[in-house]
Amino acid sequence: MAGVAVLGTGAWGATLARLIAEERARAAGQAERDAGLVEVVYLWEHHPERAVAMERERENQTYLPGYLFPPNLRVTSELAEAVDGRDLTLLVTPSQRVREHARALAPLLSPQCAVICCSKGLELGTKLRMSQVLREELPDQAQIGALSGPNLAGEVARGLPAAAVVASTDLETAEMARAALTTPRFRVYSSDDVVGVELGGALKNVVAIGIGVSDGLGYGDNAKASFMTRGLAEIARLALAAGANPLTLAGLAGLGDLIATCSSPLSRNRTLGLELAKGRSLDDVLAERKTVAEGAPTARAALELARDLGVEMPITEQIVQVLYEGKDMREAVQSLMLRDPKHELEGLGGVP
Repeated sequence: MAGVAVLGTGAWGATLARLIAEERARAAGQAERDAGLVEVVYLWEHHPERAVAMERERENQTYLPGYLFPPNLRVTSELAEAVDGRDLTLLVTPSQRVREHARALAPLLSPQCAVICCSKGLELGTKLRMSQVLREELPDQAQIGALSGPNLAGEVARGLPAAAVVASTDLETAEMARAALTTPRFRVYSSDDVVGVELGGALKNVVAIGIGVSDGLGYGDNAKASFMTRGLAEIARLALAAGANPLTLAGLAGLGDLIATCSSPLSRNRTLGLELAKGRSLDDVLAERKTVAEGAPTARAALELARDLGVEMPITEQIVQVLYEGKDMREAVQSLMLRDPKHELEGLGGVP
């Protein structure tokens, strides 16, 4: 089995570390467990005092309270210790900090180690996907990939069945990561469409903010279904223009993640939209949160990328205006409803 390090102790990072460590212990057998020979999974926390607290308390009381760490999960603030000799490193930090952490990781990375980014977003300023950020910062020989799918951390932590997709342009890397992450309760598929997997995971957060606004304004299920469907079309148009396989957006990283994020009360981005619908400002909502709503910064980067590629993204454009330009939410909905009529598949599959 691949030795694994998880970098980032938010809810999803802690959940993945627990998931992998528990599977390592289960696969080891009772004799190896009794002898203390189960492979150790490392979880890296940037702040030393937090790492010490989690190692002492054996749980992440801030982001994943109530879920104890298995004995073979070790928390450390020493990045070199976490990644030393590992075959697989999962980077699970907020998207706008991926470059910073990749830069610190680069000189410590073992030549054989693959890096899979589990963060969903686009970098502000550069408009790059997370794997593109990693490619700029990590050694040329590093194998890079992305994990995405309908993966609400709280449900996965509870052991509820879930699925995901891991993508890499090197399919052997995707298959190695797939084997390392698959458990009886977490089914992982492989893909070579990194562009589609990353854009699906990043852009569904933008749509989910709009869904939260729609729900908060009481617009009903017809509006919700329409918004999700047109949001998926918008995501697919941008992904296609960026070089993705549009069928990827019908899979776990596209439709699957969109459904979960737009439907669940656990969704941070949908919840952000609900709060905005109460008349609260973006700054006020974000100031009181411990967790990151990735859809907010991603919306701006996605709209800039769409303009670069000549792709229409009306939903994203209206969400940016609501978030950052003070546009009234009802006016934004009206702007979408009064757009010129179009063919439903415009921009997709050769439809003009």
